[in-house]
Amino acid sequence: MRKDLGVMAGICPMPVLMIATYDENGVIDVMNAAWGMMNGTDKVTLCLSEGHKTTKNIRATRAFTVGLADRAHMREADFFGMASGNKVRDKFERSGLHAEKSGFVNAPVITDFPVVMECVLAEMVETEHFHGVVGRVVNVSADEKVLDENGKVDAGKLNALIFDTFRAGYYTIGEKAGQAWDAGKELMK
Repeated sequence: MRKDLGVMAGICPMPVLMIATYDENGVIDVMNAAWGMMNGTDKVTLCLSEGHKTTKNIRATRAFTVGLADRAHMREADFFGMASGNKVRDKFERSGLHAEKSGFVNAPVITDFPVVMECVLAEMVETEHFHGVVGRVVNVSADEKVLDENGKVDAGKLNALIFDTFRAGYYTIGEKAGQAWDAGKELMK
């Protein structure tokens, strides 16, 4: 039997994305954003409201990075979702994490996160029901600890956080369940 739950965020899991920017003075800001996804192989789309410090920074610098939060940095990732860069100016310093300037875009790479996408602003989309930031990925860097023997990111090694929209919990990616474009092959016959 099914039960009606009403209107709620019903997509689970969601990613735990760390969006990092510089402000007009070169100060690092990082926010936690679950509302984001890949948009093709070289674009990322983030649903960020206009009022975020991060959105303002992206407008000014036309660049940002997207890090995948991991279990080892859950405390800091959660803090980045609680503290507003509009109110907590030393937010990044309080976290104790480390950053270096991207060699590809005008944005910081938070080196503590296992995978970071470096993006230039492709466009901002504003409609009555949507405010989005679309970035073109110009580079992806990864900590060697999360790479397999072929130099590809191994999701099993990431310990990437995922967000449970139903109960506001963090989980990590579990074991591999199957191979894409293979698990359903039998039904193609």
